[in-house]
Amino acid sequence: MMSVIEARLKEKGILLPEAPTPMGAYIPAMRVGCMVFISGQLPREGDRLTCIGKVDKDVSVAEARLAARLCCLNAISVLKAELGDLDRVKRIVRLKGHVASVPEFTNQPEVVNGASGLLLEVFGDRGRHTRMATAVPVLPSDATVAVELIVEVD
Repeated sequence: MMSVIEARLKEKGILLPEAPTPMGAYIPAMRVGCMVFISGQLPREGDRLTCIGKVDKDVSVAEARLAARLCCLNAISVLKAELGDLDRVKRIVRLKGHVASVPEFTNQPEVVNGASGLLLEVFGDRGRHTRMATAVPVLPSDATVAVELIVEVD
């Protein structure tokens, strides 16, 4: 039987990628009690970064928003690999988005909305979350965006 979240993904035509493998000496997810901490995810398709460079120089806000969505898809894939069933998600507690941008750019929240919107689309009310959208000078491999999650689970 298909879970509620799996059915929603199918209905919306959202395909979860394979959970990305870590790029270093860390684990992609850690469960502590009823909380799961998802390591920062980049806009990767397999081993390829899809969005590199700084917002407002090399990358448009629209491209960066799509990259944030992909980061979040990767984070959801890691979560599914950790839990086995996304219906075990009680709520998304916190989303933190890091946006590599030029110093004058101040619209990081608009970029991170790509991830926030996906969480609401996939999890409905359980996807409402607290959030931080920060500017950073550079991310690993010159990625434009990185997203990390904290999730409450059954």
